[in-house]
Amino acid sequence: MLTLVRHGESVGNQADRAAREAGAEELELTVRDADVELSETGREQAEALGRWMSDAPEELRPTLVISSPYRRAAQTAEVAAARAGLPVSFDERLRERDLGALDGLTGRGIRARHPEEAARRSRLGKFYYQPPSGESWADVALRVRGLLADLRHGYDGERIWMFSHQAVIMTFRYVLEGIGEPDLLALDRDVDIPNASMTRYRHVEQGYALDAFADTRAVERSDAAVTEEDSR
Repeated sequence: MLTLVRHGESVGNQADRAAREAGAEELELTVRDADVELSETGREQAEALGRWMSDAPEELRPTLVISSPYRRAAQTAEVAAARAGLPVSFDERLRERDLGALDGLTGRGIRARHPEEAARRSRLGKFYYQPPSGESWADVALRVRGLLADLRHGYDGERIWMFSHQAVIMTFRYVLEGIGEPDLLALDRDVDIPNASMTRYRHVEQGYALDAFADTRAVERSDAAVTEEDSR
């Protein structure tokens, strides 16, 4: 069993939402992306995940927890795993896609400050476009493939929960299900993965089969709000 969890709502998610609503070119953040923390709602969502994890049938509960080292994902994992009494391991291959020189800018900001990059992205397409000093989705797919290859040795029978980020979880679908580039990008346009949602795969003879996608039941059964961000 493999469960992918998106981090709880972060102050970065809040800043992104505020910037879009204000038509701003840049997010109001004073820390690097790796240090963005959970919002109060995000902590509530992480606690809801922990309660769900403790109450779930044994086959759905984790035996191994791995997280992106980015603070918002690490906090979500640590809060949730504490209820199960499990330690959290960290793997940088689960980190958010690096936007390089465009980090912290809204779409409006990119078009205003880097029109040549907006044009290059339009020409190359979202999957293969690599921002200056950043990563393309194809780069993230290489990370995901390497992590999955490592987990094929010595982890038989483990129920693994991985705490990560929207683009990374979408890329897991690309790798595990063999989704083509056009279908993946259509899925990304249509679905914003909610904070603290679960995407679950079961082991089958051929590899992995999708069992649940962007499942928010853990948060819905609590008093915490279900939140998501517009990634388009």
